Amino acid sequence: MTHSVGIAGFGTIGAVVAARLVHDLPGLALAALSSGRRETAEARMASLGIAVPLVGPSELAERCDIIVECAPTAAFAAIAEPALAAGRTLVTVSGAAILQHPDIVDHARRGGGQIILATGALLGFDAVRAAAEGTIHSVRMVTRKPPRSLRTAKYVVENRIDLDALTEPLLLFRGSAREGALAFPSNVNVAAALGLAGIGPDRTELEIWADPSKVRNCHRIDVDSDSARLGLEIENIPTDENPGTGRITALSMIAALRGLSAPLRVGS
Repeated sequence: MTHSVGIAGFGTIGAVVAARLVHDLPGLALAALSSGRRETAEARMASLGIAVPLVGPSELAERCDIIVECAPTAAFAAIAEPALAAGRTLVTVSGAAILQHPDIVDHARRGGGQIILATGALLGFDAVRAAAEGTIHSVRMVTRKPPRSLRTAKYVVENRIDLDALTEPLLLFRGSAREGALAFPSNVNVAAALGLAGIGPDRTELEIWADPSKVRNCHRIDVDSDSARLGLEIENIPTDENPGTGRITALSMIAALRGLSAPLRVGS
């Protein structure tokens, strides 16, 4: 059985996922795309040799069994709500958007849909989810990114913080994962996902640093629970097109999609 897949958002992540769907994901077929930048999307489709309809979010939900959401955070609700109302599976990396729209889970419940939050930009989620079945005492995450990866972050732009002249690490934020997701909606989706997987976004501690000594987007999480103590680190290589997004993010979505149709699924 082949499931139809629609992609909402055709930028850095969407293009990689679309190309893989066309060539290398058995049981899944790219059926349609949606993009807020139609001309750019059409040019990118032509360059990749992709010929599927370019439609709006509502029609995407009508046409496709699975919706891959990789649009800007502001567009999340317009994509997710019709998909879930139609009982579709929504695959997303937008943990921050889920925190901003907590009622989205109720949309999924009422419509019979499902939200899959792909989390490949940070490792160890299977262990964190397992620990959450017992008692987690604390979760702390420290993110260190090269300044260019944070230059366009909402918090940095609104506060007119000049990161170009940094010669030493600068602490930009310290607070909860929920607060961090609001201040950096496009930069710390992994912190939002960590909060959702563990003890909740309000109890998950987060620090965000702009660090000129780094060339990769680095995350460290420490979890203390009654079943295990976890110390996990990952260094993600930024994409050339959007330094704030790691290359592994698109691959995380591809892995999640592959798991939907694979005869053997290992972990989440």
